[in-house]
Amino acid sequence: MNFDQPDKCAQLKAADANQDVLKFLSQRRSALVRAMSDPRPNAEELELILRLAARAPDHRKLFPWRFLLFEGDARAAFGEHLAQLFQQDCPNMPQDRIEHERTRFERAPLVVGVVSSPKDCPRGTPIWEQELSAGAVCMNMLLAARASGFAAQWLTEWYAFDGRINDVLGLSSTERMAGFIYIGTATEDPTERPRPDVSNLTQYWRE
Repeated sequence: MNFDQPDKCAQLKAADANQDVLKFLSQRRSALVRAMSDPRPNAEELELILRLAARAPDHRKLFPWRFLLFEGDARAAFGEHLAQLFQQDCPNMPQDRIEHERTRFERAPLVVGVVSSPKDCPRGTPIWEQELSAGAVCMNMLLAARASGFAAQWLTEWYAFDGRINDVLGLSSTERMAGFIYIGTATEDPTERPRPDVSNLTQYWRE
């Protein structure tokens, strides 16, 4: 099946009922990082996952996000920064807890950091709207990874909100991490978890 980028002049369908997609979405469940291993997506599979992730709502086509890839030795190198800063902040923590931080990114063969990177917009697209777009990219990535046959989990943790880590990652003063998407091959199937009763969260607005 051809998943090439559609031609910019292509006429796309506004709607097309697809029961397979609906079933896929009805069973969406994040995998757990502790239940992932190699193989990771190859270069072609990763390119597709990132390209599909980028097909997110994006008012005025600002592309207010970018990707940071962690694989191979880069995962351990980044873990050294995590361990150092964690030990600095929590000097009384036992060594095994520090090791837990050091090996965080080694639990999956690939981690994709999604950077929320808002753009100046003369026409006034709000920063909040751009940040929501980055979140939509994360969600698309989870779906694209699973549809490609891989396990994926979206995590943030403390290091997604630490300015020192932002410096390590080369983020600008206006950027922040939307999340880290761990991707690999599932070593066990996830179990279902309780879901909300949507009717309790839904109301019709009336004056």
